[in-house]
Amino acid sequence: MNAFYIFLTLWVLVAICTFIYLFYQSAPYGRHMKKGWGVSIPSRLGWVIMESPCVLLMIAYGLIARNQLDIIHEIFLLLWLTHYIHRTFIFPFAVKMTNPKMPISIAFSAFFFNIVNVSIQAFGIFYFTEYASDWISSPTFIIGLCLFLIGMFINIKSDYFIASMKKRKGPGYHIPNGFLYKYISAPNYFGEIIEWIGWAILTWSISGIVFLIWVIANLFPRAISHHKWYQNKFENYPKNRKAIIPGII
Repeated sequence: MNAFYIFLTLWVLVAICTFIYLFYQSAPYGRHMKKGWGVSIPSRLGWVIMESPCVLLMIAYGLIARNQLDIIHEIFLLLWLTHYIHRTFIFPFAVKMTNPKMPISIAFSAFFFNIVNVSIQAFGIFYFTEYASDWISSPTFIIGLCLFLIGMFINIKSDYFIASMKKRKGPGYHIPNGFLYKYISAPNYFGEIIEWIGWAILTWSISGIVFLIWVIANLFPRAISHHKWYQNKFENYPKNRKAIIPGII
């Protein structure tokens, strides 16, 4: 138990370093793709590789701990797998990726990150956090669940909005003007942050908080990079549009 919390502390320190680093160096995939990162692989393959532990490993942990799981753990599993089955096996094939390649180094670094993250979630929630029999009906769980579902909707809606816009206007990048894109440059990241705030609340666990810290560390700087990229690429990009939090930043 103590070793687990020591590891979590170190993992959070790595997240803080990553947060700072990503303000200076955007991860080279998507619109920020650049040369010099080694061998590349098809983007769809890379996407499936890097996200697959979130499905396969979590299912494995669930099967290993199945005798200790009760209904609340099964609900957590259902929510987690709903997000990641879509993200891993549906989304990359439902949209046309602008850059057909990604560095294999990025895919495998994300793959190993997800192995660590899934393990933290599974051990922290399945073994180290106890839930009352009425946790499902508690205000904390209900608020967290609502935030999770709202965030997931915003995240998915934003991604498919861009995909549908490319079908209408052609390949490449365009200025999005619908949905939450009217207010921020990265509503998909905004939605994902809300989603994992909800996860941290509904699981009421240190594991959920650590994952949320990592989500913010990864997505907040990338949203800022997206915003600057749009501003540099399009002279007529809306001046009042923010990066990730409507009306703020």
